[in-house]
Amino acid sequence: MDKVPELNEREQLILQAVVHTYITTAEPVGSRSIVKRYGLDLSPATVRNVMADLEDSGFVQQVHTSSGRVPTNQGYRYYVDYLMRVQELTLAERARIEHEFSEQLNDADEVIRRTCHLLALVSNHAGLVEAPNETDAVVRSVELMALSGARAAVLVADSYGRVRTLMATLDRPMSSAELERLRAFLNDQLRGSAVDRMHRTIEERMERFLDEQRGLAREALSLLSTVPRQRPGQLFLEGKTHLFEQPEFHDFSKARDVMILLDEEDRLLDLLRSGVSSGRGGSVVLIGVDTEGSGFEDISLVAAPYRVGQKPVGVLGVLGPKRMPYSRLTAVVDYTAGLLSRFLTRLAG
Repeated sequence: MDKVPELNEREQLILQAVVHTYITTAEPVGSRSIVKRYGLDLSPATVRNVMADLEDSGFVQQVHTSSGRVPTNQGYRYYVDYLMRVQELTLAERARIEHEFSEQLNDADEVIRRTCHLLALVSNHAGLVEAPNETDAVVRSVELMALSGARAAVLVADSYGRVRTLMATLDRPMSSAELERLRAFLNDQLRGSAVDRMHRTIEERMERFLDEQRGLAREALSLLSTVPRQRPGQLFLEGKTHLFEQPEFHDFSKARDVMILLDEEDRLLDLLRSGVSSGRGGSVVLIGVDTEGSGFEDISLVAAPYRVGQKPVGVLGVLGPKRMPYSRLTAVVDYTAGLLSRFLTRLAG
């Protein structure tokens, strides 16, 4: 965006009133409604003149000649960057969010699902959470179970409490004693290593193994070579229907475009990650034109990273129309990201 024109105190006051009123009513905002709603010591004519100046500067626009004004992308951007005060959550809202994290959940994916559901429920918009990917998980334990023939089930428990059951093919059928030795070897060598580097970890240690260990290492490499790689990150999304309850998306063509985009997980993940990477480690707000060319011009996103310890491992957010309550949703996203960070840090500790 080009350099934003400076606004004087009166212009800031009227722009803030336009944004707040439009977020609440979804109707173009007139000068008389602003004076009445906010009890301003200004005449409707004065407010009308200020709104005309804001329109000339690109902060508001008239949808129809005889209608009031609505914020433009630039108007929303100025409001978020310079006028918005992040709203404090009420005790009831905090308690509602914390309740979702009060149960003894030992699986990161289940925690992520709960978090996604919570964001949609509390915000009344769509909630999105990126799950931690393989590069952020380490092996806690490995179990082997013999199946028919030379097949075996490999159960890998990671530092997020997730247990993956993977089907693998051995070079030959193995006895229970042989499987037990291989299981013990895998646990000795892989415990604490990255889940997505299990095969590489054994390879890198091959030269240090004694003869007996080298035999087990070769069996382990053969086993792990058949294990499929996991996808780098997974997106959980809930609350799609909330979007289509908003008046902006009663237009069929807009609703169709947004519905198509919501089914494209990779694009949503890219949007989440690029948005947070442009911030300074905290929450960010993307508004319409900020995502120009991505197909998300009619929506906004409030997003924040969550961490394990000090390391960012994923992103969560709330997605809705540009006419969304940014102040409250920024508080919801920030608070939820903090709780999720603390919960996963304990889980991975």
